[in-house]
Amino acid sequence: MGPMSAPGITVATWNLWWRFGDWAARLNVIAEELADLDADIVGLQEVWATDDCNAAGLLAGKLKMAWAWAPSPTPAHWRERLPGDSSAAAVGNAVLSRWPIVEEQTVALPDPDQRGSGRIVLSTRIAAPGGTLSFFSAHLDSHPAASAARVVQVTSLARLVSRADRSVYPPVVTGDFNAEAQSDEMRLLEGHLTAPVVPGQVLVNAWRYASAGCVEPTWDPTNPHVATTGEPAAVVDHILVGTPSRGGAGRVLAVWRFGSARRRGIWPSDHAGVAARLQAAPT
Repeated sequence: MGPMSAPGITVATWNLWWRFGDWAARLNVIAEELADLDADIVGLQEVWATDDCNAAGLLAGKLKMAWAWAPSPTPAHWRERLPGDSSAAAVGNAVLSRWPIVEEQTVALPDPDQRGSGRIVLSTRIAAPGGTLSFFSAHLDSHPAASAARVVQVTSLARLVSRADRSVYPPVVTGDFNAEAQSDEMRLLEGHLTAPVVPGQVLVNAWRYASAGCVEPTWDPTNPHVATTGEPAAVVDHILVGTPSRGGAGRVLAVWRFGSARRRGIWPSDHAGVAARLQAAPT
């Protein structure tokens, strides 16, 4: 039985590369990739919006999903990197859901290095089959030397997650963490390879359930948008899931990468996405 045929809930995360490159053409390809994935809940990062439209809303309309969007408080940090029509564009995180989003909250993450990049987490509660599921879309500092800053950010994130409803499903934390699994910040956030921020809180990286040799980079130099940076391959996009609830709800059944190749000659993003299949609660 393949991951998509296994009973359960499919969750995903994907950084959409804001308004860089041929963003209009890329948006169509992103919609096609997400339609093929057919995930139930998706966390998105680097999602653009203007006064006239919002990429998350456009994707939700195409996919017939509910959506929530949280803007970064400092869009100028992004706009200065891209001239022209980006001058009025905002950037933020989003959540798309097959089921109603019953609560949403935008939380600013600390900026200890004062880079002004306006990193945030979008916290949502979703009316999933069998009960409420707390789902987060986060985006951490991207500077290569910012591990200490990301440690501060995941400390704030872990405390936010600790307040999530766990009555049926464990919390699901998705995002572009700009950090690999063995980093200080990811070990701290996961809380089982070092002392957790919140005593007793464990968030297991879905990549740990991948078959041997199947953990593939989400920041991959085979993508020309990554190759131009000269940076090495890395797995920096993750799905973290709390320990399964009674009866196994939230247990990770499979994990895989998507959006990692050209489609009709177009690379959808500079990041590949990550999807995981979770066991659903009994209904």
